[in-house]
Amino acid sequence: MDYSAASAESDVLTGASPWGSSSPRADRSAFVQSDAPSSPSVPDPADDGRSHIHSNSQDSISANPFASEPLPVYKLQAKVTALERTGRKDPVIRFDVYTNLPKFRTTQFRDVRRTHSEFVKLADHLISSNPEALVPAVPPALTSAGAGTDEDEARVKTSIQRWLNNVCGNEVLMRDEEMIFFVESDFGYSPVVRIKQPATGVRRKMLKQFAPPPDDTPELHDARPVVKLFYLGTLDAQQKLERVVKARRSLALAETALGSSLAQMHVQEPHSGLSNAYRKLGRIIQTVGDYHAAQGTAEATTLGDPLTYYAADAFIVKETLTNRHILLRELLQAEHALRSKEVASARLTASTSVRKDKVDEAISAVEEARSAESYLRSKTQRVTANLLQEKRRWFDRTSADFLSSVREFALRQIESERRALATLESVRMDIRAIDSSGGLSRLGREHKPSGRRPSMASSQTAKGDACLKDDLVDDDADRVDARNAASRLAQSTF
Repeated sequence: MDYSAASAESDVLTGASPWGSSSPRADRSAFVQSDAPSSPSVPDPADDGRSHIHSNSQDSISANPFASEPLPVYKLQAKVTALERTGRKDPVIRFDVYTNLPKFRTTQFRDVRRTHSEFVKLADHLISSNPEALVPAVPPALTSAGAGTDEDEARVKTSIQRWLNNVCGNEVLMRDEEMIFFVESDFGYSPVVRIKQPATGVRRKMLKQFAPPPDDTPELHDARPVVKLFYLGTLDAQQKLERVVKARRSLALAETALGSSLAQMHVQEPHSGLSNAYRKLGRIIQTVGDYHAAQGTAEATTLGDPLTYYAADAFIVKETLTNRHILLRELLQAEHALRSKEVASARLTASTSVRKDKVDEAISAVEEARSAESYLRSKTQRVTANLLQEKRRWFDRTSADFLSSVREFALRQIESERRALATLESVRMDIRAIDSSGGLSRLGREHKPSGRRPSMASSQTAKGDACLKDDLVDDDADRVDARNAASRLAQSTF
C-alpha cells in the first residue's frame, strides 16, 4: 500500500501543515513527491497567509526560544502637596497618587484630601489584615516645634511623605483593597472591612506570659527581644529627655529673671562703667535665656519627637512578631488536633462493630482538621518568609533614621552653644571697659601683666570656631615616650 499517496491526499484536503519544516511528515511527503510531476494548481490566499504567519512565528521562536512576556512592574506612588491646619485641630493632608495597579479606576488621582485621623484608621486596618507586613507607625499630627510654625509644617509633611513612601512601596500593603478605598473615596474614608487582632485584652496578656513556641527561624525568634529592648530604651530615653527639656526651659526662665534684675541695678550704681556693664550684662543674660528656651524646643523637636515615633514604631513591630507567635501556637494546636482525630478515626475503623454514620463523621472531621492544618501551615510559611525581608528592611531603615536624628540633634546643640558663647563674648569689651585696669580691679588683680591678657577677638566666626585650623598639625611634644619623659618630669610641678 502506498502511504505517500494517502499523506498527499490528506495534505490536499487539510491544507499545508501549520508546523512547516519542523514536521517530519512534511519532509517525507516532499521526498516522495519529488519524483512525480506535480499538477498545476491555483494558490490559496488563505494558505499563503497562514504559511506567512507561521513562518514569522517560527523565526521569532528560533531567534529567542526562551523569550517570555515581561511581567508588569506595579507601582503605587503618593506625593504630599499641601498641609491644611486650623489651630490645633486635625490637619488635612493633600496629596497626589500615581499607580498602574489594575484595580484602580484610573492611573492618576489629583488633590486627594485625607485627615490625619483617616491615616490612623488606614494604618490600624493594615496592621490587622496583613500579619506578614510591618506597617510603619503614623507620624503625629503635631510636633514640638509648635502648631502653625514653618518648621512644624515642614516636619509633618516630610514625615507623612516618608510614611506614604514606605506603605506604597510595600508589595503586600499596596495590593490591599483598603488602599483603593482610601484613595478613591470622595467623602472621607472609613475602613470597609474591619478585622480584629488574633488575640486581644486579657488573653493576649496571658499568651505573652508563656514561653515562645518552637520556632525554626532563629532570625525572627531573636528579633523580638531586640525590638522589645529598643522599644523600652527609646521610651525611657524620651522620658528622660523630656525632663531635660523641662529643666532647660526652667533655666531659661531663671536667666530671664536674673537678666532683668541685673539690668535694673544700673539705676542706683554711681560708677558709670559698672552701671553700663550691669545694663548690658543684664540684656545679654536675658538673650541667653531666650536662646536656652529655643534650645529646649530644638531638643524636643530634633530628638524627643523621633524617640517617641521610634517607640511607637517598635511597639507595632513587637506586636506583629507576637502575632506570629500566636499563629505558631495555633498551628501546633491544629497539628495536635489532626493527630488526635486521625488516631480516633483509625481506632473507629479498626473496630468490629461500627456504624457507617460514625465512620463518615470521623472521616469528615479528619478532612476538616487536615484542611485547617494545611491552611495554617501555608499561612505561617507565607508570614515567616515575608517577615524575614520586612525585618531586615525595618532594621536598616530605623538605623538610618535614628542616626540622622542623632546627627541633627548634635548639630543643633552645637549651633545653640556657639550662639550662646558668641552672645556672652559680645559683652566682654563692656566688662573690660569698667576701669583702666580692664575691669578686674575689684578682684585684686590690678597688676596683671598686659602681655598675658587674653585676646579680645571673638572665638566664634562664620566658618566655625576660631581656634580650629584647616591643617591639623601633629605635635610631637604631646607624645609621651622614653625620649621626652625625663624633660616632662623636670618641667612638672606638684
